[in-house]
Amino acid sequence: MRVGFIGLGQMGRGMAANLLAAGHELVVTDIAPHAATELLAHGASWAATAEELARSVEVVFTSLPTPADVEDVAASLESGLGEGTAWFDLSTNSVDTVRSLAARLAEREVAFLDAPVSGGPNGAATGRLAIWVGGDRVAFDRHLELLQAIADKPAYIGPIGAGTIAKLVHNMTSLGISAVLGEMMTVGVKAGLEPLALFEAIRSGAAGRARSFDKFGNRVLSGDLDTPSFQLRLAYKDAGLAVRLAREFEVPTALCDIIYDEMTEAMDRGWGGRDSQAFLQLQQERAGVPPLQVDPADLAAVFDRT
Repeated sequence: MRVGFIGLGQMGRGMAANLLAAGHELVVTDIAPHAATELLAHGASWAATAEELARSVEVVFTSLPTPADVEDVAASLESGLGEGTAWFDLSTNSVDTVRSLAARLAEREVAFLDAPVSGGPNGAATGRLAIWVGGDRVAFDRHLELLQAIADKPAYIGPIGAGTIAKLVHNMTSLGISAVLGEMMTVGVKAGLEPLALFEAIRSGAAGRARSFDKFGNRVLSGDLDTPSFQLRLAYKDAGLAVRLAREFEVPTALCDIIYDEMTEAMDRGWGGRDSQAFLQLQQERAGVPPLQVDPADLAAVFDRT
């Protein structure tokens, strides 16, 4: 298949190279022409503009830094994309932008799908990526082979915008975990531990050994909060000791303080005998969403797939 790729930065170069390695005819362009040097040496073709690229391919991929960059490219791409073509935007975009683009392009009978990726530059180079796709299911299925050339875990998430929502939830969650770890590492170091020894210790513990999101699935999504593996009252005791340690050494822990306050509210509701994750239901109440409970068999299938 003749495929276009726009945006040859740290992520884009690796993904484009994997499309080329899979035997597809590749046409590329970038604001920095030197970024395409290696791809051109391996058989890719160069297009001077996004419009020129769009006129010569069946499918376009974009991997760009910001929603504004995607909008800028869209102005040129739209005039070149023909009826029946597809555009997969691999960028981390905004929901408003991808929905607007999808609506505009649908008028030209062009399928626009938001398809953000996760795995970093190394994953882009090796093909160990997740791609979360939102948009037309028929277009996703038709071009699944292309997505599989880029990533080992392409997944259809839902209608347009669904991939972007999944990516934003993932990235902010990752940042939150890092931020709390950063707070508590400073507490440990201020309390007298060496950073590497502390990191080795916590990495060998229950949380360090587990996949980050699995406990949420096993407890919150399963709805199994009343047969605790670790009671909230015991977790609350541990959290209180950690917060007091931070105060003793005059280390600010804004995020950990919020978590402790949440646990305090849950304890005040009499939830001490429930699972340690039960306090997370407070946020579900505030957000106005029903309990995040799913069918256990469906949850088990997700664990098997991922």
